[in-house]
Amino acid sequence: MLTIGVDIGGTKVAAGVVDDSGEIVEHTLRPTAADRPDVVAETVADVVRELSQGRDIEAVGVGAAGFVDETRSMVRFAPNLAWREEPLQKKISGMVGLPVVIENDANAMAWGETRFGAGRGQSHVVCVTLGTGIGGGLVFDGALFRGRWGMGAELGHMQVLPGGRQCGCGNVGCWEQYASGQALVKDAREIAEAEPERARTLLGLAGGKIEGEEVTEAARLGDEASLAAFRSLGDWLGQGMADLAAILDPGCFIVGGGVSRAADLFMDRAREAFGERITGRGHRPLAEIKLAELGASAGVVGAADLARRR
Repeated sequence: MLTIGVDIGGTKVAAGVVDDSGEIVEHTLRPTAADRPDVVAETVADVVRELSQGRDIEAVGVGAAGFVDETRSMVRFAPNLAWREEPLQKKISGMVGLPVVIENDANAMAWGETRFGAGRGQSHVVCVTLGTGIGGGLVFDGALFRGRWGMGAELGHMQVLPGGRQCGCGNVGCWEQYASGQALVKDAREIAEAEPERARTLLGLAGGKIEGEEVTEAARLGDEASLAAFRSLGDWLGQGMADLAAILDPGCFIVGGGVSRAADLFMDRAREAFGERITGRGHRPLAEIKLAELGASAGVVGAADLARRR
């Protein structure tokens, strides 16, 4: 049984034909016209038609970076794409003549990791995706948790510091302002500006423009400012997971996203902080904290499997 999974991001559309064991049979990639909703839908339809040739495709799952409604058919709002009340399911289904399911991209990633990746065999999973911001997905009792309106698991926007940093969502003190790629860079820049002697390696690598790649490289070379920024990220990541455990009590946390490629620089501290700050420590089991296994394919695999279960 074959389905197609599509992962729509701010810069690219990734798609693949996926079998019922979670294996990608064929894969393709296209650029995203983020400011043109109709072109995005046409791009998705094009890759579905391309991947369908010579195959019996049952359905299509689409992971979209935005608020997807409770019927899994409309994208109500997307911060990085020009979607506002976009009837994406109807558009794409009409173009390709196949059943289509729309899902939030982080939910699709969480489902893929739970079914076929680091969460295999787990029934209660919290997936945290560390990129520019923080995304999330929840699987409980073996089912994807979406919330009443389909907009649950926006983990990056729980407030961890009242009166804290301004967030792009309009609030202040959100978790993603302290435990994400943008937070890492902001912390490193602030330390380098205040104490340049601690950031000599970083400043030498950056040449005046500090970004995440330079912070990671400098940290691996022993740069004090960069290592401090990673320690802060790990500390806040552990704190946030402890708060989530107090509410959700999962058996497993899965940490993925682009920042997780530097996990050796912050995950030990995240696990320590989690153990130090969890409610009832010493009198409860601690959830496993694992790295995602499927990488960039998780969203495609998860979306395809959700289409199979529509």
